[in-house]
Amino acid sequence: MTTERTTPLPDIEALSRNASLLVEEFGRAASRYMKPVTTPDALVVQPVEPPEEVKDVVRTLGSVAETWLADPKRTVEAQTRLSEAFITLWGSTWQRLQGENAPPVAQPEPKDNRFAHAEWSTNPIFDFIKQSYLITSRWAETMVDEAEGIDEHTRHKAQFYLRQISGALSPSNFVMTNPELIRHTLKENGANLVRGMKMLAEDIEAGQGQLRVRQTDPGAGFEVGVNVAVTPGEVVFRNDLMELIQYSPTTETVLKRPFLIVPPWINKFYILDLNPAKSLIAWMVSQGLTVFCISWVNPDARHADKDFESYMREGIETAIDAIGVATGESEVAAAGYCVGGTLLAVTLAMQAATGNKRIKSATFLTTQVDFTHAGDLKVFADEEQIRLIESRMQKRGYLEGTGMATAFNMLRPNDLIWSYVVNNYVKGQAPMAFDLLYWNADSTRMPAANHSFYLRNCYLDNTLAQGKMILGNVRLDLKKVKIPIFNLATKEDHIAPALSVFEGSSKFGGQVDYVLAGSGHIAGVVNPPAKPKYGFWTGGPATGRFEDWVAAATEHKGSWWPYWFQWLEHQAPARVPARVPGDGGLAAICPAPGTYVRMKA
Repeated sequence: MTTERTTPLPDIEALSRNASLLVEEFGRAASRYMKPVTTPDALVVQPVEPPEEVKDVVRTLGSVAETWLADPKRTVEAQTRLSEAFITLWGSTWQRLQGENAPPVAQPEPKDNRFAHAEWSTNPIFDFIKQSYLITSRWAETMVDEAEGIDEHTRHKAQFYLRQISGALSPSNFVMTNPELIRHTLKENGANLVRGMKMLAEDIEAGQGQLRVRQTDPGAGFEVGVNVAVTPGEVVFRNDLMELIQYSPTTETVLKRPFLIVPPWINKFYILDLNPAKSLIAWMVSQGLTVFCISWVNPDARHADKDFESYMREGIETAIDAIGVATGESEVAAAGYCVGGTLLAVTLAMQAATGNKRIKSATFLTTQVDFTHAGDLKVFADEEQIRLIESRMQKRGYLEGTGMATAFNMLRPNDLIWSYVVNNYVKGQAPMAFDLLYWNADSTRMPAANHSFYLRNCYLDNTLAQGKMILGNVRLDLKKVKIPIFNLATKEDHIAPALSVFEGSSKFGGQVDYVLAGSGHIAGVVNPPAKPKYGFWTGGPATGRFEDWVAAATEHKGSWWPYWFQWLEHQAPARVPARVPGDGGLAAICPAPGTYVRMKA
């Protein structure tokens, strides 16, 4: 005997009441969305001009459509393929409705969690909706992939935009086409939609008129310096661009050579110090390193003219000066994460060109110096889009933090956007409390001069890899950089793809130890030895084809951190008594994590 899951009958009175409340909450959300653009004397409604980003989507996908329409024979063949797939699906669905078994025409990818609910497969109607969506979206992807006569940048943009559109139109996002959401809504008599609309209004208000989708519970109690970024230390130096933190030792002796961390300014540094169990900084200290870390200012209009050279000189170079005063050492080892690593590579090239070689070994964490294969972020870096970004930055002197945050979320829209839209605004559930996503939402701004230089010289023109970057009237050549380099990539990185990091290794003039870690841009880096989730691969110099290097590489279980520390210690193994922040040539200014990290965008 079998039992069927039945959908509970709704409470009509409660459903009606919640429908009324839903209308009220929708009104509040709409008013908050319209508030920033409403003025007291706005008596006439003006037509809304589509944003430039939308125009670019239309232009890009339109250019793909034009290539197909120019060849009617190929267009008919493509339409026939789609029709045949739907005819097969109709037949399969008819068989299932008659109680017969029929193989699926289209299946989700194994990692696609949107269709995990059983009824997407067991219910023929919802299975038809799911497969119709998969057939159509994959057919559209093929149309872009096989379009003739378009340049590769346009094709890349079209592929990216299509992923955004297909992700938004997934039937899993809507109540009436998602069996799980139907059951959930009927069970709660629509109360979930009321809660969701309330959260939507709150998130629009938090975004000052733009929707800022929450990824973690704002009431979870995360606070910088209280339960995130808690490794003990002191700010020992401060200028307009950065605070320099020196961390308190936990060992009796430390390596004589101090260690400087250069984090990205696109995010805040404490991704490397989320909590004691996952803190790379705390682990470094426990191994006997005198760790200094830059904490970049969250810039505003006053920093509009701070460019890449400013970040190099007032950031890295000034930090090395301060470390010398604090420790008496003139040489350091350094690590750069993401764009912080790109800045570190620029600094190494400048030091090689000028003879001021104070950085004696460098560690790059998911860092690009060659942007040929820079992944989907290149979608935002053609001449037209950079000019658009520059015009917006010119008005305020900086790029809003939400700009980069949205771009990063768009790299994985189903995981980082639509899953939260469904959870928050349809299910009416607050997202889980998660320190990583709290950090992700703690966005930073970018100074106009710095960000413009970065987009043009790295993503657009790739000048550093070609030996053509000019900074301070000096041409920079990475081939002159001869110091030992540890170059970490991660297998599933959407921001600094492993191939890009691999090919960047060949741009340096000295020995580069290329290591490939599991997972992505963050989880692959923050993988503590006490609870490692992923392994790593080593395989000697990064030469030849990337695929061949991976095929021949040796896999290691556990975290890459101990392997890296052995590499670092080998460069300069001498030890000295541990150094206490504030006891050297620099007085302590305030406890870590300092004040700049607390500045909100």
